[in-house]
Amino acid sequence: MNYKHLHYFWVVAKEGSIAKASNRLHVTPQTISGQLSLLESALSVELFVKAGRNIEMTETGRLVLNYADEIFSLGSELEQVLHNEPEGRPQLFRVGVADVVPKSIAQRILLPALQMPEPTRMICKETGLDSLLAELSIHRLDLVLADRPIPPNISTRGFSHKLGECSVSFFATKSLIDQFNRPFPQCLNGAPILLPSLGNQLRADLDQWLSKSRIHPKIVAEFDDSALMKSFGQEGVGIFVAPTVISNEVEEHFKVTAIGQVEEIKESFYAISVERRVSNAITSAVIKAANSTLFS
Repeated sequence: MNYKHLHYFWVVAKEGSIAKASNRLHVTPQTISGQLSLLESALSVELFVKAGRNIEMTETGRLVLNYADEIFSLGSELEQVLHNEPEGRPQLFRVGVADVVPKSIAQRILLPALQMPEPTRMICKETGLDSLLAELSIHRLDLVLADRPIPPNISTRGFSHKLGECSVSFFATKSLIDQFNRPFPQCLNGAPILLPSLGNQLRADLDQWLSKSRIHPKIVAEFDDSALMKSFGQEGVGIFVAPTVISNEVEEHFKVTAIGQVEEIKESFYAISVERRVSNAITSAVIKAANSTLFS
């Protein structure tokens, strides 16, 4: 692939038109059009289509743009690293955070990485666990934080280090507490509740506990993002759950009160690496701190 052609495509996509890209790159529109045609020919795909007097990216073009973003971002990062003095060059720590891990928990787990004696630059990526494990397997990540070990149906070679576990608590606004003024967990019967999405391990455990306890709340919303769930909970839309270890933080930040704790339900957290015995100093510090303080 000719990366000069790819760069022209990237600038056109970012600017939204060949004319604007021409001004930015200081070349003629005809030159850019010719370079784009060569790139499309080399890839055997169509990247743009005409829409009146403008152009629009195709689905394939959007896919190529995602890769181009990453390619040129890495190039910029490399340039910055090489221009630093060797002794001041920070060590990169690339970590993936599964989107089901509460952000406040991830922040607490990863904070020691930025407290190392040596300069450290941390790059965090948040998405689904399958995607993160794929990137870990090709060494594009140093560590993955997840709520479970590597699933048995995934062939990624790696090792799951358990950081710890904690119970979960239910939280509600004062108005909901006043409205469903009964002892826990009976107060959940008929009450509006916010839950993690189906397919989440915590959701499976909650469903099992509710069924076993013969508690029948009114499910009003389900979320992939726990932070979004808490934000809706703050507005009094429904009762929600969060790890007990961050109860004080949840109460203070979202102006809610913990109404009950369920010891039977444990939310677990894992650090997944490609090494059984971790040699990376930053990864080791993160795991050790979580084991000894956060989940001790």
